[in-house]
Amino acid sequence: MAATQFFGQRIKRNEDPRLLTGQALFVDDVDLPGMVYLAFVRSPHAHARLLSIETEGALEMPGVVAVYTAADLGDYWQHGPLLVPPPPVAGLVFHERTQVPLAKEKVRHLGEIVAMVVAESRYQAEDAAEMIWADYEILDPVVDAEAGSQPDAPQLYEELPLVDGELGNVNAHLVQVKGRGREFDAIAAEAHLVVKRRFYYDHGASAPMETRGVVAQWDRRAARMTIWDTTQAPVFIRNGMAAFLGLSENQVRVIAPFIGGGFGPKIMMFYPAEMLVPWIAMQLDRPVKWIEDRAEHFVATTQER
Repeated sequence: MAATQFFGQRIKRNEDPRLLTGQALFVDDVDLPGMVYLAFVRSPHAHARLLSIETEGALEMPGVVAVYTAADLGDYWQHGPLLVPPPPVAGLVFHERTQVPLAKEKVRHLGEIVAMVVAESRYQAEDAAEMIWADYEILDPVVDAEAGSQPDAPQLYEELPLVDGELGNVNAHLVQVKGRGREFDAIAAEAHLVVKRRFYYDHGASAPMETRGVVAQWDRRAARMTIWDTTQAPVFIRNGMAAFLGLSENQVRVIAPFIGGGFGPKIMMFYPAEMLVPWIAMQLDRPVKWIEDRAEHFVATTQER
């Protein structure tokens, strides 16, 4: 069949044989010698000061290799890369408050990571994570975008000024008017009818069959990082992680294997796990795997498209 003869033909998908025979590779199928497993401790509060973390109990658990908090990251603790920065237009306000690898001093959303445990098995990592105790001072949460932008709303970043003296909790603010948009007020004033509506969009979990996952392997001799990621944007992940890890782009390889459903969240970035798993692989010089469980998905993954 010629390459252009598609209409009226039964076209076989290239990936079907591997999927139907169980030969398709997903992130959780990656199994490397010496691999260790990662579990996260997440905040049960949407907004709180992080007063202290006790990790001694986790370190004493069987199979535990390491326990980390934000204090252990050093200079690696920084705001992560951004997939699509706002355009450089006149009047742009951009505070660059993207996600950080681990919460430090304050948590700003339910499920934010405050500590992580590395162990010889996933079961040991999750058991040890339950032995970490965090002390919080609970603050009023910000759960509504409109109410949260009011000047008297609880401020997630107290050090940031109000935008235009009246908008709070705003990370980026810009106004773009194109074409006849500049004449809108005059056109609306002469219109026979102007319809105004307010639309509300509920929180929606994408709930794919496959949750998110990251595996990282650091080759110290070759100085090369290989990352398997449930992402639909591997090139952006490679570029961002190279910069974040202090490596050149040709030192980082990102493999996006088969994806068990995405629906939006798997093209978002950068998640803290994507920053942390490669860093741990470099610290321990061992392959590291993290697979999100279903409960984590509801608090750790962005909303559906």
